[in-house]
Amino acid sequence: MTRELASAFATKNYFHLIGGCLEGSDAAFGVVNPATGEVFAQCPDASRAQFEQAVDAARHAYVNWSRMSFEERRRMLARLADAMEARLEEMATLLTLEQGKPIAAARAEIERGIGIIRHLITIVIEPEVLRNDSGGRVELRYKSLGVVGGIAPWNVPIVLAAPKLASALYTGNTMVLKPSPYTPLTTLLLGEIACDILPPGVLNILAGGNELGQWMTEHPGIDKITFTGSIATGKKVMASAAANMKRVTLELGGNDAAIVLGDVEPKEIARRIFQAAFANSGQVCQAIKRLYVHDDVYEALLTKLATIARQVKVGDGLDEGVDYGPIQNRTQYERVLEILDDTARQPGVRILAGGHVMDRPGYFIEPTIVAGIGEGTRLVDEEPFGPVLPVLRFSDIDDAVTRANDSRFGLGGSVWTKDLAMGADIAARLETGVAWVNHHLGVSAEYPFGGVKESGVGRANGVMGLKRNMEPQLIVLPAGS
Repeated sequence: MTRELASAFATKNYFHLIGGCLEGSDAAFGVVNPATGEVFAQCPDASRAQFEQAVDAARHAYVNWSRMSFEERRRMLARLADAMEARLEEMATLLTLEQGKPIAAARAEIERGIGIIRHLITIVIEPEVLRNDSGGRVELRYKSLGVVGGIAPWNVPIVLAAPKLASALYTGNTMVLKPSPYTPLTTLLLGEIACDILPPGVLNILAGGNELGQWMTEHPGIDKITFTGSIATGKKVMASAAANMKRVTLELGGNDAAIVLGDVEPKEIARRIFQAAFANSGQVCQAIKRLYVHDDVYEALLTKLATIARQVKVGDGLDEGVDYGPIQNRTQYERVLEILDDTARQPGVRILAGGHVMDRPGYFIEPTIVAGIGEGTRLVDEEPFGPVLPVLRFSDIDDAVTRANDSRFGLGGSVWTKDLAMGADIAARLETGVAWVNHHLGVSAEYPFGGVKESGVGRANGVMGLKRNMEPQLIVLPAGS
C-alpha cells in the first residue's frame, strides 16, 4: 500500500492554498527524494502576485476570524486535526518521500502534529485581574496580533508547522505559512485538507524558495514571523522584521551537550543516548550533538554506542524495518561530509563506527561514533546536523559544565546519573532553554519550548507560546466597575 501511494504522489498535481482556493503557479521546481537523489515530483513556485494575494486574503479574513470565540475556533481546528488523522497514511508516505525518514517515523510525526493541535486548542486564556479594590479594577487582556507569517524547516516539517498554525489561528490570528522548498509537498497536502474546513483566507500555504521567505519578513501586512531554522537565517529574519517592528519567535537550532556521570551503567543508558543523538539521522535541533562522558565509564559507553551504530538498519524510509534514513538534501549531505573529513584529520581521533558514505544512491552516511576529539574542531563547535556523534572525556564535573556551556548555542542539554538530586542541580547550571535528567529530546506541547543565547528568541507551545501570538493590553476601570 505504501509503495502504491508513493507512485501516485509522483504524478500528483500540487497546489498552494490562497484565500480558500487551491492554485497552481506558472513556475515550478523539482522535489528530490533523498533516498534516491532524484526528483520525484514538481512543486508550484509562488509568484510575488500570489504572495500578495495571500497576504490580502489573510488580512481580510482576520476581521471575522479574530471576532470569533475561542470555542468557535477550537471546533474548526479540531475538525482539521480529525481530517489530518483520516489522511494519515497519505501524509506519512508523502513525508517519507520528500524528507527521507522511515515510514514509521513519518507516521509518528503526523500523529504528533495532530496531537499538538489538539492539545493547544484546549488551553484557556482568560483576562488576568491585577487589581480589584476601592482604587479601581485593572485587567490584563490578550488580543490577537493580525497576520502571522510562519516559516517551517525541512527536518520535521509537520511537527514544526503544526504548533505555528495552531497557536496563530487559535488565538485569533490568520496565517501565511511557508514550508521549506526541500519538503513542501506534505504541507501543501495539509492545505488541501484545510481548504474545506477553515474559512477562506484564515490559512494560506505557499511554496517557494528563499525569496518568498524574504517577502514575508519584509511585508508590512504581516505582523509577526515565527521561524524555525539556522542561526544565520534567523538573524536575517530578525533584522528584516525590525523594519516595521514585527513580533518574532525564533527557534534557531542547537548544539546540545549531554553529560554522563561516572555512576551510570553504560548498558542501561547507551541505547537511549544513541536514540537521542541519531533521531531523524541526527537532523533534530535538540538532539544530543556533544556527549561528555566521565573517565570511569568512557570506554565502556563508547563500546556500547559503537555496537549499536553498527547494528542499526539504514536505508530507504519506505521499506519497513528501516531505523534511519538519509540526510535530507545534498547541501546538508556535503556539509556533513566536510565535517567528517575535518574530523578524520584531527590528531588522536578514533572513529569507532561509521565514518563513510554508503555505497548506494541517495544521501546516506553511516551512523558515526567519534572518540578522542575535543573543542576547537568543527564537529564539536558547530552543529553538524547529521548522524555523527563526538564523545568527549572529562574527569571533573565543573569542567564538564563549563565546556558544555562554552557555546553560542543554548537550546537543550541533559545530565545522566543515578543521583537524581545531583542531576537536577547540574542540569540547572546548563545554559539552555530546557535541561533533562536521564532523558534527552522531546518536550510536550503543554510546556513552553525555546532556546537561549543564539538558539532563539521567545517560546513556542504551552500558555506562554500561545501568548507570544497575542498582544497584552491593560484595561483600567474605576472603582465599582
